[in-house]
Amino acid sequence: MKQVEMQVDDYLEEQKRSATGQRLEMMQGDMSGTRTLLASVLLPVLKSFRGLTLEYEMVSLSGACIYIDAFYEPLGIAFEAEGYVAHHERITRKRFSFEKMRIRTIGNQDYKFYPFSWDEMDQRPDACRRSVYELLGRKGSLPESRLFQLPVYEREAMRFAAVHQGAFGIEEVSRCLQFKEEASRRVLRSLESQGYIQRVGGSERRCYRFVITELGRELFLS
Repeated sequence: MKQVEMQVDDYLEEQKRSATGQRLEMMQGDMSGTRTLLASVLLPVLKSFRGLTLEYEMVSLSGACIYIDAFYEPLGIAFEAEGYVAHHERITRKRFSFEKMRIRTIGNQDYKFYPFSWDEMDQRPDACRRSVYELLGRKGSLPESRLFQLPVYEREAMRFAAVHQGAFGIEEVSRCLQFKEEASRRVLRSLESQGYIQRVGGSERRCYRFVITELGRELFLS
């Protein structure tokens, strides 16, 4: 965990060096939520900070500048770390309207707004990471993704593998693909031979469970 914190610290300093004006002021404020977002959710999934920009600046139709906590440029995903405000009177009507305008501005650019609360990142980081993997799996249908280069049934099997919790078997993939087991077995053999999934348990001749590999997850990050 200490190594992850050091990576986050180094990345924050790198981003500050490239920032100016109001963006730099934003990054000199309280970044605790963004730190948690990076360390507990994004870095474990993306494996690096490549393609991420902190306090990404956008301009609304009214000319106001808005900032995104962590913007993943390859897929246009606006990740946000949001704290819980216990008393609604602490949010002014003006601020409430501004936040709605931020979300509309992000949507107008066809970006995906993807917020996490501080509590769920602290208490359920695994669930947060799974949701990002699922999002990347759906985004992986973009033509520039390496996933898109797979045959359609292998692509759908990889999407299933990316969002499935734990090991999965031939029967589950058969239901997903609406294939008979022998046809599903051929799909899984092909994916295994490419290194995208690997066997767990069983024996050399009989194996019923598989898990996605790191190489398989990288398909969704291309």
